[in-house]
Amino acid sequence: METTLGRRRGPLGGFSTGAHRGVAAADTYDAGVAILIDPPRPEAHGRRWSHLVSDTSLAELHAFADACGMPRRAFEGDHYDVPEERYAVVVAAGARPTPARDLLRALQDSGLRMQKRRGDTGVVRASGVRFVDGTSADVDLIRSAREADSARVFAAMAFVRDAEGDFAVVHSIRRGEWGAPGGWREGGESPRANAVREVREETGLSVREEALVARGYERFQNRSSEQGLWRPGFDLLQVYEATLPTRRPRLEPQLDDTSDRRWVTWPELTSLCGDLFWWPLADALFSPRGG
Repeated sequence: METTLGRRRGPLGGFSTGAHRGVAAADTYDAGVAILIDPPRPEAHGRRWSHLVSDTSLAELHAFADACGMPRRAFEGDHYDVPEERYAVVVAAGARPTPARDLLRALQDSGLRMQKRRGDTGVVRASGVRFVDGTSADVDLIRSAREADSARVFAAMAFVRDAEGDFAVVHSIRRGEWGAPGGWREGGESPRANAVREVREETGLSVREEALVARGYERFQNRSSEQGLWRPGFDLLQVYEATLPTRRPRLEPQLDDTSDRRWVTWPELTSLCGDLFWWPLADALFSPRGG
């Protein structure tokens, strides 16, 4: 698609951050990517909103949004929500006004569309994630206070926090990395029973099913010749949170599939897991910056 997006080169070849100070729409964009915005129509939180998308590249969408001074928290997995009072500024910066139906079609055709239920929040798509069994997948990370369709859940995990907000983490021998306790469903157990069992086996902690709070899910799309545990229609990992009433209870695993376990603060969790594919979801849920 041809575009008139106003990206300007700075003296060192970087992006000008002047878009939110009135970049002229006549400035041209040199990457063949269209940034589209629909009219401000959907109402939420007492105001009307537009959707800002790219027809080709999320990286370019983020670059444009950054240049317009838009916060990353406005990103919804495949688009930015733009309040109506910012619409004219974003158009002046080079976004192309587009009817909502055409914008949705362009997003779908681009392959960037993230399917989700109304009320769920897309965080990011982790593309081409490689796993220790040799398979790979694109993984959509989605925030949601509602549990996913249990018929589609193949695994569950739980972020277990103590009375002070610290996190229980374990080091998986199979994956060779730190993370929250979790794993695959067994037999006919429910996703909640799955999470409770994994927490007990990997940390020794007892968590009641009714104490689990749904926080989101991961959706897997196979991208390799080999099929992973997930498959079409059985492709979701349910994410829960559980809070304990005591401070750092002792961790005593029941199985030998983990090599270490510990309680960590948020900065320590960031250091251990910040480079893993699922981290953006954890950051969106628990970051002290307001996630």
